[in-house]
Amino acid sequence: MKDIRRKTVRELLSEPSKYAGSEVDVKGWVRTRRGNKNVQFVALNDGSTINSLQIVFDLSRFSEESLKTVTTGSSIHVQGLLVESQGKGQTVEVQAEELEIYGTADPAEYPLQKKGHSLEFLREIAHLRPRTNTFGAVLRIRHALAFAIHKFFNDKGFYYFHTPLITESDCEGAGAMFQVTTLPMEELPRTEDGNVDYSQDFFGAPTSLTVSGQLEGELGATALGCIYTFGPTFRAENSNTPRHLSEFWMIEPEMAFYDVNDNMDLAEEFIKYCINYALDHCKDDIQFLNDHFDKELIDRLKFVVENDFVRLPYTEGVKILEESGEKFEFPVYWGADLASEHERYLVEKHFKRPVMLTDYPKEIKAFYMKLNEDGKTVRGMDVLFPQIGEIIGGSQREENYDVLCSRMEELGMADMPWYMDTRKFGTVPHSGFGLGFERLVLFVTGMQNIRDVIPFPRYPKNCNF
Repeated sequence: MKDIRRKTVRELLSEPSKYAGSEVDVKGWVRTRRGNKNVQFVALNDGSTINSLQIVFDLSRFSEESLKTVTTGSSIHVQGLLVESQGKGQTVEVQAEELEIYGTADPAEYPLQKKGHSLEFLREIAHLRPRTNTFGAVLRIRHALAFAIHKFFNDKGFYYFHTPLITESDCEGAGAMFQVTTLPMEELPRTEDGNVDYSQDFFGAPTSLTVSGQLEGELGATALGCIYTFGPTFRAENSNTPRHLSEFWMIEPEMAFYDVNDNMDLAEEFIKYCINYALDHCKDDIQFLNDHFDKELIDRLKFVVENDFVRLPYTEGVKILEESGEKFEFPVYWGADLASEHERYLVEKHFKRPVMLTDYPKEIKAFYMKLNEDGKTVRGMDVLFPQIGEIIGGSQREENYDVLCSRMEELGMADMPWYMDTRKFGTVPHSGFGLGFERLVLFVTGMQNIRDVIPFPRYPKNCNF
């Protein structure tokens, strides 16, 4: 092998005229191999793009024996001349001169042969599914969206704030949390009254994996002004729906001096920015998913970024649903926590635009949401999308110390003096929201199951890989 700097497939295909006529060095995995007794064609992919680079092996130069293990899934190193392709489907190809085989994949055992595989089957081999075109596209889009999130907030002057993964508090009051302990499960220490003696545990108190970084995020906002968190969160709900995971990533900005309207403005600007970023930087991957999985994907993404979001009070939304004539699975009435079918009706059928639903009944929302003057509703806001339903949930936070104390007492919540200090010392109006990252990726990729937009999904009875 000559001393030539390796080029990625993406480099060569994005600027073919720059490298045409020169010797190139490429490495990757074999997608397919075909040919006849004179020539063999190999589609080589290195993960840098959805597209593969055609490698041409002239059998007057390479023996059949030397190519015997160049099969689907094998990894190879090739040097050769990049030339204009004579066939259809590609602009350039490499006329191979040198070949090095790194690793083989026995066709009798390799599970990703050139045929259609169900998404359910691919979940069983999640350690290999990133090698498929579909999951390569999904994971590149996931990367682009993560980068866009950091860029958006950084450019707006927000600070990236790291919140703890292990916590004593339950932000949402859901109770479905994964406990963290070093106590021996086979012989738990007990107090005199028979309860578990957590004083002997590592932290000296019951602790769990976090369901949200919001409460700690508020602490950051009341010092730094505007912050955002972006990290893993965990919920132990026994849910097997295509919209829920036990381990997922959340983006949670918190902003001092923002009211609920500022909050909604930011949420709309943010999510449009992320979708536009994906449309601009992931064209090939999105086009592939549009062509193979969801023919309406690109139109739906453009539909979101090109339309203003409707801002609708919950009370008006319930009235629209009650008068719709639709036969919903779940009943609709004032005070009900709207189901996905209700949310999607408002977005897809009634307004035909994304909807921001506001001013929910206080009974169905979290303790920290600011109480409206009517004493019945809170300044919450949810962003509703086509196909997904709720994609963002947020609110103006209750900054009044006495009102917040009353709400916590009303709900029977334990004291959190560290949290209340933000209302006790220099309180300010502030707001924030949470976006489930996988739900955003689900929307942008057009995939139907949230387990297919994270590399290694965690859900009930599954913690493989």
